[in-house]
Amino acid sequence: MDRIDTVRLAAFSRSHADPGALPGCMDIVFIENFTGQTIIGIDASELDVPQPVRLNLAIGVPSIRACTTDQIADTINYAAVREAVLALFATHRVQLLEALAETVARLLIDDFGAHWVRVSLAKPAKFDDVDAVGVQIERRRDDLGASHTGVVSYASLGKGLVPN
Repeated sequence: MDRIDTVRLAAFSRSHADPGALPGCMDIVFIENFTGQTIIGIDASELDVPQPVRLNLAIGVPSIRACTTDQIADTINYAAVREAVLALFATHRVQLLEALAETVARLLIDDFGAHWVRVSLAKPAKFDDVDAVGVQIERRRDDLGASHTGVVSYASLGKGLVPN
């Protein structure tokens, strides 16, 4: 599902009696061991030179329609997620992995319509004597409030503007 299709997913979410509640069944779209380059860190050696970060994502949505329709428009398009994450890696201004993981979680919830996400972000080359250091967070749509700063907020842009 790309950013445009989140409007349809948001409409599905609003059709439930309790829009804040997660559905009983979640389907998971995932990306494993994605390695990108970004400037991240607080040490002087990390402030100017991109370093590798490894990302694992689990993106939960209620009952993916693509299971029956076989249409990419009915699911989360992991190619679109990958491109959005690459763009984020190139442009973010945070220093800590925790803040970057939170930004990724918000991106997936706000722009891709995820109801639940698990973001694992690691620096595999930080120290010579460990494989990786990092953080793993989980967020639910209702944990982040009703920010919906992505395309979903445009669904009602013209609401109330038509005269009676």
